Order: sequence, then structure tokens, then C-alpha cells
Amino acid sequence: MPRNVVIIGSGPAGLTAAIYNARSGLKPLVIEGNQPGGQLTITTDVENYPGFAEGIMGPALMEEMKKQAERFGTETLTAQVTSVDFSKRPFTIHLDNDEVITARTVIIASGASARFLGIPSEKNLMGRGVSACATCDGFFFRDREIVVVGGGDTAIEEADFLTRFATKVTIIHRRDELRASKAMQDRAFANEKIDFAWDSVVEEILGEKEGKVTGVRLKNVKTGELSDLPCEGAFIAIGHVPNTKIFAGQLELDDKGYIILKGGSRTSVPGVFAAGDVADPVYKQAIIAAGMGCMASMDAEKFLAEE
Repeated sequence: MPRNVVIIGSGPAGLTAAIYNARSGLKPLVIEGNQPGGQLTITTDVENYPGFAEGIMGPALMEEMKKQAERFGTETLTAQVTSVDFSKRPFTIHLDNDEVITARTVIIASGASARFLGIPSEKNLMGRGVSACATCDGFFFRDREIVVVGGGDTAIEEADFLTRFATKVTIIHRRDELRASKAMQDRAFANEKIDFAWDSVVEEILGEKEGKVTGVRLKNVKTGELSDLPCEGAFIAIGHVPNTKIFAGQLELDDKGYIILKGGSRTSVPGVFAAGDVADPVYKQAIIAAGMGCMASMDAEKFLAEE
């Protein structure tokens, strides 16, 4: 028997959609994916989500959303989608536990994953000093000097958090000014533990022979000069890529892999909807993802009603 609504992803977009669809009696199924709760589960204080005057920890916020969705009858499944067939209805969804699920409608809220530099030394030293998650790994760098690569809000948030452990954090940015919001910039400039390497990109992460990070080789983008900066950890915070690989050929995507919306949350396939970072190349905020999740749930409900 096909499910009324299957939601792929369990971040703010997916769980908000689940709350709305569950309250409408549609008994949605949420497939949690490989990162249950989404990106907020690997962040620290969330200070800009409405309703929390003193802020809230990211994992705590997602746990509350999940409880709220389950309270109204949402079912959650800890699994990862490996492939889909949107060519005919009911839609078919294959999971990594070999289970096959059919659905009358699908809401894609699979989010985005951290982008990496793409250099061999980064991959070879991953987990041995290279990380993309400060809250996951920051504790291991107590009393050490480390670097953060990036210049947006994510990079500044990571650097600020890492100063709780490290003696010094150097932010490496390819430009001569940050892209982060003014509030985040002010916080970084005021932190005595944070330093900056401007107009620089990482050419290589050093330490493969030692089996751990010992430094980074930087290239000045203006002069071409190379220099080595000693450090014991490198955190990559240069943005994200949408988790849409399994939807290629099934849905219309833009040149960066984001799902193209056809009005509201509708995708190129009737009955398939998208919400959150997977379809948002611009804003990438939890509150916007939640709002898009609401839109997708209402669009899916309307689609089912019109059938």
C-alpha cells in the first residue's frame, strides 16, 4: 500500500513538513538519512531561530522538532535512500537496508553536505587532523594551533567555537575581507585567539608522512607566493553542496545540483516536492528551510486532495 507522503530528510524542512502533514492525518514517513536532524545537529548555539530568546543548542532544537512530529503520528525510519524512480506513480524509493517503499507523494528535504577543497592531502588526512565539523571534533584540539578555511558565517562560527579549545585559530580566506554577516565579523575581530591569513588558498595540507596534520601550504592569490603555516588541525568551512546525486535524471536540477522549483515547492515531476537547502542556493537558513517545509506539506496535501 503506497504511503500518502514520504519525506526524505529529517532537518528543519523535513520535520516541519512532517508536523503539518501529520496534523492533517496523512501519517507521513520520514526517512532520516545519514545525518538525522540535518546540519543543525552539528552546530552549537542557534541564536537566530525565533522563539528562543536565550538561544538553543542545534541538537536540542532538532530533537524537539522530531518529538513534535512524532506526537502527531509521524513515523521515522533510520535509513538512507539509495535510489528513486519518479517515472511513474506510485513513486518507488529504495533504501540501504534493501527495503522498497512506495509513495503517492514525496517531499525531498535531503539538505546539503559540507564542501571540501578536493586536494589529495585533505582526503588522506581526513579524521587525522582534517575535519568539517568543529562541534564534532573541536575537543580533540585542546591547547593546539589550528586553521579554519573559509570566510562566511559557517567559517566564523566554527572558528569562534574552536577558540574554546585551541590556543590559536587562523582563518584562511581567499579574499581580503570576510563574507560573513557583520555580527559574526565583529565577534571574530574581537576574539584575541583568532588570526587571519588574507588573500590565501590552501595548496596542500602538510603531515602525510607523520600521519597527522602538521601545517598547511598557502598560496597568496595576488602574488603567487607560497608559504607554510604550522598547525595541528585544519577545519574546512567553504560551503555546502546539495544532496541531490540520487535525483539526477529524475528531476530537473540546476548547474550546481540544486532542485529547480516550478512554483511553491513543486519540482519538475508532479507529486514530488522539495524544501530546504536542497532547493535553496541563496539563503540556507534553518528558519527558511522550516518555512519551505511548511509550503511543501501544504502543496503535497493539496495535490492529494485534488486527486
